[in-house]
Amino acid sequence: MVRLREEIRRSPRVKAMLLGHSRLGRPSIYAKWQGAHWILATLSDIGYPPGDRRLIPLRDRILDAWLAPNFLTEFDAKSKKVVYSKEGVPLMKGRYRRCASQQGNPLYFLARLGLENERSEELVEILLHWQWPDGGWNCDKNPSADTSSFMETLLPMLGLHLYARAHRDEAAAKASERAREVFLKRHLFQRANDGKVIHREFVLLHYPVYWHYDILAGLKAMAFVGAIGDPRCNEALDLLEQKRLPDGGWPSKSRYYAVEPDKVELHADYVDWGGTSTRRMNEWVTADALYVLASAGRLRS
Repeated sequence: MVRLREEIRRSPRVKAMLLGHSRLGRPSIYAKWQGAHWILATLSDIGYPPGDRRLIPLRDRILDAWLAPNFLTEFDAKSKKVVYSKEGVPLMKGRYRRCASQQGNPLYFLARLGLENERSEELVEILLHWQWPDGGWNCDKNPSADTSSFMETLLPMLGLHLYARAHRDEAAAKASERAREVFLKRHLFQRANDGKVIHREFVLLHYPVYWHYDILAGLKAMAFVGAIGDPRCNEALDLLEQKRLPDGGWPSKSRYYAVEPDKVELHADYVDWGGTSTRRMNEWVTADALYVLASAGRLRS
């Protein structure tokens, strides 16, 4: 595993991301998908070796951004107009309207990369404070919104689980367990009230998913937190198995990125992640699918 991780560190793909980020003048940390936030998230997902001190400047920029004073200030708001007229985190009908994936993602990927420091505790405190009654998070500014978002809940759930495991933190563990129910009560892709697919992109397969969501990202998360054996995962697992190609792999029929290594552009990435096809497997999607099925005891030779 050490040799494999070193291969990843030295790979052309990783070099392209890190050199591209430097060459383009260090885009804003959240520039989709070329900012430091997304580079470290990707490195953690593909198995980059932990403890690389050369990544510390990127870590510090990310933490400075997501722990800035405006995220520690809150105000009551009764309308969208009020929300966009003030600095800070709006509280509407007893619910904090924040994109918690922005704090949840670094809580997760910095631990995976061996770059966690004492400021991770601050991320945990913020996430616990913002958690909604149903166990998740949402940044919807409509006062009537009362249900957590899959996209804003997945990454905080993972980050809190990893923090709880490393630090034996009971509050973080309970918060992560509550967040699981946001997905499990909906069988990872269905509306709670009528069982219909929540969004068509949820049943397509993508890599990377970035802050988005699909059934593979949901199943991968359930495997990571130890909930893949919950019977409410079965329909999503069945659907994943049905998407397997005759050659044994899985395709990516949709993607959230364009390849643009030479300029900062919205939704551009530095490298190609296998593109899309209906008949050709995507290796990244296939690796994740195999991990999920192995974790669920469904991987057959």
